[in-house]
Amino acid sequence: MSGPRVSGAARPHPGRRTPQARVRRLGAVAALNGALAVAEVVAGLAAHSSALLAGAGHDLADVAAIGLSLGAVRWSLRPRTELRTYGNHRGTILAALANATVLAFVTVAIAALAIVRLLHPDAVQGTLVSEVAAAALVVNVAGALVLGERGRDLNMRSAALHLGADAAASGAVVVAGIVIAVEGQGARLADPVAALAVAVLVMVQSIRVVRESADVLLESTPSDVDLGDLREVLSAVEGVGEVHDLHVWSLSNDYRALSAHLVLTGHPSLEDAQVVGSAARERVVTRFRIAHATFEMECERCDDEEADPCAAAPAPGRGETPSNRPA
Repeated sequence: MSGPRVSGAARPHPGRRTPQARVRRLGAVAALNGALAVAEVVAGLAAHSSALLAGAGHDLADVAAIGLSLGAVRWSLRPRTELRTYGNHRGTILAALANATVLAFVTVAIAALAIVRLLHPDAVQGTLVSEVAAAALVVNVAGALVLGERGRDLNMRSAALHLGADAAASGAVVVAGIVIAVEGQGARLADPVAALAVAVLVMVQSIRVVRESADVLLESTPSDVDLGDLREVLSAVEGVGEVHDLHVWSLSNDYRALSAHLVLTGHPSLEDAQVVGSAARERVVTRFRIAHATFEMECERCDDEEADPCAAAPAPGRGETPSNRPA
């Protein structure tokens, strides 16, 4: 026999970056990279430098990625509706997945170009390359520092990953340009070798963000949550005899939800059950960073003969309804 459900949302974690603060930081970095792209276009046209124009195109790609992240944060701030009862938190995860996927494809293209340059090396103007890369390095490092935060927000991490990748590439190109300027064209392979090294590092980070984004979209248990520990914490609440049908998932890196069935001891009253539910929620909010918890109270387990009687049943096949489904 099932009893009442107890649910509630937790207050924001203290010290966490607010979405409004992220909007301001993303906007500032987008403006910074936009200004850099414009300056590179002007200088590239004036100096007839294809390297500067290529750098401008890369920075414009960063502006697009940051704009996507900015739009996702703004979207997540919209109030929940009857259609999206949990709000739009998943928008930031979709943005992170899109940014990381695009960056992975761009990295593959850069690696392919670097391999072509290894096989067919071109003359490189080492001094000009190192000067342009040094200016881009300063801007990208500044942008990455502005977006950096201690949290695990995938959307911000994916935006910072774009800038971090640019900074790493710029740093490698600065070194390669200096080597070429000092050693001459005999060292021109340093440029594609540096590009390949950066491509490997960026690809690893991109794959990690894609995997973590997919885990959130598939409603996997957060990697830092041990269901065994969580079950023990809930079972230790006074009045809870058993915990089952326990689920924890993420809507975003800042918003986690939990649902569970709590079998109560002593057949308590409705008021007593509410007290137990509130105590259970308090136990999990801070330790496991749960933003929304829902508990279904039971006086006895659903069915002692089944291992998990409250688990979701498989969807009926075509033309089959719950009433005519074979036993």
